[in-house]
Amino acid sequence: MTTPILLLGAGRMGGALIAGWAKAGAFAAADLIIRDPNADPTAFPGATVNPPLEALAVAKTVLLAVKPQIWREAVADVVPHLAPDAVIVSIAAGVRAADISEAFGGRAVARVMPTTAVAIGLGTASIVADTIEARARAHALLDPVAATVDLEDEALMHAATAVSGSAPAYLYAFIEALEAAGVGQGLDPADSARLARATIVGAAALLGQGGEEPAELRRQVTSPGGTTAAALSVLMGEGGFGDLLPRALEAAVKRSVELGG
Repeated sequence: MTTPILLLGAGRMGGALIAGWAKAGAFAAADLIIRDPNADPTAFPGATVNPPLEALAVAKTVLLAVKPQIWREAVADVVPHLAPDAVIVSIAAGVRAADISEAFGGRAVARVMPTTAVAIGLGTASIVADTIEARARAHALLDPVAATVDLEDEALMHAATAVSGSAPAYLYAFIEALEAAGVGQGLDPADSARLARATIVGAAALLGQGGEEPAELRRQVTSPGGTTAAALSVLMGEGGFGDLLPRALEAAVKRSVELGG
């Protein structure tokens, strides 16, 4: 049994999951217990918000959704009140499953790295778990709102974080730069923003539903000697994506390792 679900933290990512579950009809609000000192009960109608600690014993699944820097203090007073068979699903970036399990008295743990698009049912999530039950519990929470990938080695979670968990920000940064570059070429700021955003959304949708490889889609819109080829000679040339992205992912992996240390 997956429910009731206790959410430790209902900030950006925890809130995104709640929104996604509601949109997908995955879990009823009455199945959710939210523990977050900053939570506004009116924002989560039907859910139980910040009940007495004794009420947490009914939780079958605990979603650890607090910032990794404060996770230990966030769980300290909760653990003694949990049921022995509660399963822990953590989305705290970089925090190792062994450390989480130890803090939760040896309970089964799954680690998940989701993206905020779970709020609209279009997220991605990487999952690693130490038991079959914990893996199944993580899938029960994420499958309704995300494309999921199972990792067999927890060490790969650092790379998954760099490729997926952090990647929405890379795309948003690219769009920011594209909009600014359009303005630099004389476009009105509003027009540049509209063109850049709609183009990226359309291109992503085409990739998502077409089943073709990104390289093939790129070739389809790149005429030899044309304008796109001229731009790609810069973006994919020396110092371009082929150099920048490995460096960016290396920095993300390094930071993920540091957070887990």
